[in-house]
Amino acid sequence: MAGHGAVPSSCDCFVALPPHTASPAVIFGKNADRPRDEVQEIVYVPAATHHPGDKVQCTYLEIEQAERTHAVVLSRPAWLWGAEMGANDRGVCVGNEGVWTREPVGEAEALLGMDLVRLGLERGGTAREALEVMTALLERHGQGGSCKEEPVPFVYHNTFLLADRSEAWLLETAGRYWAAQRIREGSRNISNQLSIGSEITAEHPGLRERARSRGWWSGTGQFSFARAFSLPEQPPRMQAAKARLHGGRELLRLHAGHITAETLMSILRDKGSGICVDEEGFHTAGSMVSVLPRDPALPCVHFFTATPDPSRSVFKPFVFVAGIKAAPQVRSPEFLQDPAKQIPRFQSSVDRRHELYRRHQAALELMERDRERGQQLLEALRGLEEQGLRGMRELLEGTVRPGPEELADLFLDCVEAEMKFYP
Repeated sequence: MAGHGAVPSSCDCFVALPPHTASPAVIFGKNADRPRDEVQEIVYVPAATHHPGDKVQCTYLEIEQAERTHAVVLSRPAWLWGAEMGANDRGVCVGNEGVWTREPVGEAEALLGMDLVRLGLERGGTAREALEVMTALLERHGQGGSCKEEPVPFVYHNTFLLADRSEAWLLETAGRYWAAQRIREGSRNISNQLSIGSEITAEHPGLRERARSRGWWSGTGQFSFARAFSLPEQPPRMQAAKARLHGGRELLRLHAGHITAETLMSILRDKGSGICVDEEGFHTAGSMVSVLPRDPALPCVHFFTATPDPSRSVFKPFVFVAGIKAAPQVRSPEFLQDPAKQIPRFQSSVDRRHELYRRHQAALELMERDRERGQQLLEALRGLEEQGLRGMRELLEGTVRPGPEELADLFLDCVEAEMKFYP
């Protein structure tokens, strides 16, 4: 699907900053809504130093590698290089969403929005630095190429939410053009809409001239990025996403001043608002919540599900330390003849399900088949999640001081504990 026809519902992203948070921390959360049969994996990539002239192969493009890259943890569709959302070892989080704008989408292979998420995390030590990395790469290479592992192209532009310990940034794009807004306090959510009006903190140098030359802005008076670049008639489900945007905003408002990691987890699980998606073609394939304390002496804690439907999944904690243990149970298999990498692409399909995904799917089938046993299993999983949340609170309050080895095993231990509950 390359045009502006009916498009799937897709993604909600949230950030809360003091004074809306219950503690002096920035809290980030995102649902990644993807095709129903797509698998999302959790990938840890250590920091690295690269040689001059080195290249990096993104999903479609090979581009220049940076001299140094930060360690990152990513929640990504298993067939591509980039990520729907993730964090780095400097306390930066980034997530993306699809939008359709007055600028034409490009089927030609370029950088995916998900590639830009990973590139920003690998190269940006702050949210502002990540933003600068992403916009420079966008201007140079453009965005385009299919965002689904299917022969029929599915293409969109992107909006991004970036956060670190001190602030957040909203980045919205239309082709190679972009506008960004700094968020210093309160809370914000995005949901498949252009939402930056006249409060623009940074922008593409040719943004206003582009809007004026296309007749989208008169060239005088107040300039609104959303008004200039939004489609006059939005695709039906993009129009429907407005309800999710308002629903998420209301949920944040209700908890303002008391927002915690648990608050964002509950919002990501909310099916009444449509934020937790469970439709025939699309569903919430993975979820993430991160706590970024203002105190740089405290670690950031990132929670990932690695499985679909957060209302029936476990958020498992991850902390950046030296010697992090790999969790093979949340890594998808690799294929020598991968249809996503062969030209023409996507001419066949492969089974990318990782071990946790398979076991979780069996658990979901049990929940549907035997409601009583399913409820018991769900309660046990919630207990496991609460252990992780309690451990995070104790870590950040200083009441427990786990050693580096214990933190290096943390995510793997939680994955293994979860799997013990599954049939």
